[in-house]
Amino acid sequence: MIQDIAPSVFNNHFTVAETAAEDTIFYFSEGKLFCLYDEKTQSIVFPKVSNCIYEKTLYLFSIDNQKYFLMPEKAEVPSELAGFSFYTLRQLRDLPLATEAKTSLFAAFSAYHLWKWYDDNKFCGHCGKPLVHDKVERALSCPGCGSKIYPRINPAVIIGILNQKKDKILITKYRTGYAHSALVAGFTEFGETLEQTVEREVMEEVGLKVKNIRYYKSQPWALAQDLLAGFFCEVDGDDKIKMDEGELKFAEWISREEVELQPNDYSLTNEMMKLFKSGVDL
Repeated sequence: MIQDIAPSVFNNHFTVAETAAEDTIFYFSEGKLFCLYDEKTQSIVFPKVSNCIYEKTLYLFSIDNQKYFLMPEKAEVPSELAGFSFYTLRQLRDLPLATEAKTSLFAAFSAYHLWKWYDDNKFCGHCGKPLVHDKVERALSCPGCGSKIYPRINPAVIIGILNQKKDKILITKYRTGYAHSALVAGFTEFGETLEQTVEREVMEEVGLKVKNIRYYKSQPWALAQDLLAGFFCEVDGDDKIKMDEGELKFAEWISREEVELQPNDYSLTNEMMKLFKSGVDL
């Protein structure tokens, strides 16, 4: 999955760090990231501090000994960097990347998550005053009323629904957006557990009751500021699908041999489908 970057180590510990010439700079504009795709090495290249004209940067995180900083959106884009342009995260995700380039993709996703939070929270929701960066923890503080805002993380579930014989899995495709095979998924609502989210989303999207709900694995997913929790379960009773046609264009029971995996191995959804396809007892 996208966060599986071992042996590299991701360190999101908050600190106020000073920049050095070889540190990496992330520059976002309207949700797009300024970078270069090197077709020869199939890698993503980000600007270094030494490449940029900037007034102030914000430390984000480090991977191994490499530090990553965020450049203010109103800063001057370095025009002398040949070949650099703006990419959406979806465009970066769909690029053919060498194995070692996955670390750069994960760094870009993690930086986007923080940039999106900073961009969405410029004023205090309680008193309306401009927020400032806290000096002690990763938070935005209000100098007026003292309120603190912490990074937003949305809990959501990915659901591998098996038939009673466990020889078929329910595969979906969204009506809009992502075009490849997927599993039933959805956000957790207030007041419900993750298991209750599984039951509700399955009923809403495909009209089925499920049982034996069991946790598999989790994944951070920056595109929607999610923390995804994967679950497997079995259909309880009637397995006739009643598809939500407003959200899905495809929902069918598929055998292991029929499962078509996604074009890359970044998502929890793809890993769960791959696990079923491999014949592992779930």
